Amino acid sequence: MNDATLLDKTVFITGASGGIGSEIARRCAARGANLALFARRLDKLQTLKEELEKDHPGKIKVYQLDVSETDQIKEVFTKALDDFNGIDVLVNNAGYGVFRYAHDATIEDIKGMFSVNVVGLIYCTRMVLPVMRKQKHGHIINIASQAGKIATPKSSIYSASKHAVIGYSNALRMELADLNVYVTAVNPGPIETNFFDIADKEGTYVMNVKKYMLKPEFVAEKVVNAMLKPKREINLPWWMNTGSYLYVLFPRLFEKVGKKAFNKK
Repeated sequence: MNDATLLDKTVFITGASGGIGSEIARRCAARGANLALFARRLDKLQTLKEELEKDHPGKIKVYQLDVSETDQIKEVFTKALDDFNGIDVLVNNAGYGVFRYAHDATIEDIKGMFSVNVVGLIYCTRMVLPVMRKQKHGHIINIASQAGKIATPKSSIYSASKHAVIGYSNALRMELADLNVYVTAVNPGPIETNFFDIADKEGTYVMNVKKYMLKPEFVAEKVVNAMLKPKREINLPWWMNTGSYLYVLFPRLFEKVGKKAFNKK
């Protein structure tokens, strides 16, 4: 590729074993980056590593990690930072959702989503911040969601967790503004991945929105194109993000008009 922005740069990616995580890894490798890949499924990471090493010369290492376990994050990230002697980009991609009405949400759902989507993301970031602050460069990319901007029925807990990610990203961006460390929040709509195997076990939501679903390759390309550039947010698709602006301006009208669509989960 002509873009040499990532050549010899070190990129850490959580949730790298599938979906947009693995697609981001493929595109980073193609641009000459060194990769630290994290996920719970070590076998999938090993398969991805072998695939990437066939065509790309960059250093690639894989690490088994459950981001809901903060002790694991500390141990594994410390090792990875030592293995690569630093970091240039962190992609906080690990996350999941369960679509249920608020009164049906179990405490396991609530704790699980916040442990992974919020606390895990924050702690992964906490592990790399001292390095980025010291070297005065870097990029933190947090995969949030359009659900963090427009909450809908059956996504109360998931939306709340993604609201938190956007809020954290906004505050962190201001903290790091004078240190040449960028913070980007990525807010995609529904993506055609195995995310919905857990989130929508009945398949109702997928059936209703399938024609609008984003391809993981498309989202990954947008993310990688923005690496090491001062991009505040990536919002996909554009028309859905337009809805988020209308929601801020006319919340009651938006909820009334969109009620039928919002209840399709």
